[in-house]
Parts: sequence; structure tokens; C-alpha cells
Amino acid sequence: MLAGAAYPALRAVPAPAFPVARLVIGKPAAEAADLLPRLFNLCRVAQGVAARAAFGLPLPSNWQDELRAEILRDHVAKLCLRWPALVSLPPLTLPRDWQAGNAEARRVIFGPAEHMPETPGKFRTFLQAEQGCARLLRAISQLFAPFEACRAALPAPGTGNFFARALVENSTAARQAAHPVLQGIETEWGRGPLWSATALAYDLQAVLDGRLPATVFSRGCAIVPAARGLYGISATVEGGRVTAFTRQTPTDHLLTPGGVLDQSLASLRPARAQALGPLVLSLLDPCTPVRLDPAEPMEADHA
Repeated sequence: MLAGAAYPALRAVPAPAFPVARLVIGKPAAEAADLLPRLFNLCRVAQGVAARAAFGLPLPSNWQDELRAEILRDHVAKLCLRWPALVSLPPLTLPRDWQAGNAEARRVIFGPAEHMPETPGKFRTFLQAEQGCARLLRAISQLFAPFEACRAALPAPGTGNFFARALVENSTAARQAAHPVLQGIETEWGRGPLWSATALAYDLQAVLDGRLPATVFSRGCAIVPAARGLYGISATVEGGRVTAFTRQTPTDHLLTPGGVLDQSLASLRPARAQALGPLVLSLLDPCTPVRLDPAEPMEADHA
């Protein structure tokens, strides 16, 4: 069940959508593929790989290594720097060569075991530790009541509905949802802040181990793993120029009306919404600006 009020205390107001298709359609495929990563600061490798694959262009020989490094940087920045600051914790100080995923880096992030716990029981013990990301996850668990700021168990996106604005869970949490620890958190706490943050730690471990979700490349379509979930492009190229273009990002799915963000805000208790709403938004981490405004009671009928 989802906790919360009869109507949400906050509503999300995304920035106007950027007219990506208008900028891409009509351009030579190679030019369009080079343009897309420059339009946005985040996930440039994922965007470039998806664009080149969807446009039928060759991929760089090292694209998988570059994609892994991009996701790794984003995950580490959240888990070790940005998110600790949000809950008034000091950052985790990583060794100089942390990108190699060596034992010292893993000890800093995960504690002496050098990996995340394998069972719900071990996770409960880990949550009380003072090492690695345990303090961050414990702080998040203490800020939110069970089933607060949660969304329903939405399905992960499939290739058949990926480019539809369906209610799906397109996030790093979706690709770790089958782990026993994440299933235990979902049962006891719901799919909320603790579930999302813990899933990112497990996803970081997978990336360090060289395990990324499979890419989907088909004629005119590419879906690739990215730092926030799965990123996809569907396109048509005729005479060397892009004639049709659709782009779907994890943030698009996150901001779908009635989806993950709306449900998470709706299950925040009104008395705590103003204080905790920005933290919920930061943990869900849309890649485009989103403003949180007070919601009027009359808006409930339209939510």
C-alpha cells in the first residue's frame, strides 16, 4: 500500500520540453549523431551510442568501455558526494585510481566486505554500520516512514512499449529490483527513497564488476543502458538524412503523469512534504529542471 494524503501536497512542474526532434530531422545522420550529445550535459556517451546505432552508423570500438565509465562516474558522484551532502553527511573520499574498481575503492564505498550485502538479514546489519554508504542509506531510512514517498510496483519498460508514455519504472532500481535485498526493502518499506538509493549501490557494484544491461539494437531503433535507466532512440534515415525521430529517456518515464514522480509526491505526508519533497526529487534525479509547487486541494480530482 502507499501511504499519504487524500491529495498531494506538492505537484511537479517540469521545464518545457526541448524540441530535439525539430533540431535533428532533416540533418545528415552523422551530423545529427554528433549534435545530440552536445545538446545535453548528461549521459553524452549513451546518447551518442543510441543515436549512431539508430541512424545505422558504425559505433566506436571502445563504446562499451566508455558507456561503463560514464555510468560509473554518475553513480559514484551520487552515492559518494551529492547524496551524502543532502542529508548532512561528509563525502566518501575515494582513492585516486577509483575508476579501476580496486579493493580500496570498494572498501570506501561498500565497507570492509568490498560488496553490498547478499541477503535482507545481512543488509539490516549493514545498515547499522559506520562504513561506506551504510550511513547514507541509514539516514534515508530514518527520514522516511515505511511506504512514504513511494510508487507502486510499476513494470520495467519493454521493447514493445518503450517509446510509449506508459507507467513504467525506467530507473537503475528497475534493473536491480529482483535482488533479494531490494525485494525485502520493497516489502517492508515500499518502492521509495530507501529502495531507490539502495538499488543504486547495487547497480554501482554491478558496473564495477563490468555487468551492464544488454543493449537492444534493431533497424532504426536503439535502447542502451544509461546512468538513470534505459535511453532509447527510434529513427528513420532516408538518403542519408534523418526523416523521423523519437527519443525516450528515463526522465520522460519518470515525469509521465501519474507515474513514478507523481506517485512519490502523492504519498508524502502533507506536514513533511515541503521539507522532504526536494530530497525525494533529488533521489529520483530527473535530468531536466523540475519545480515543486504547492498543490491546491481542488487539483486532487485531476491528479
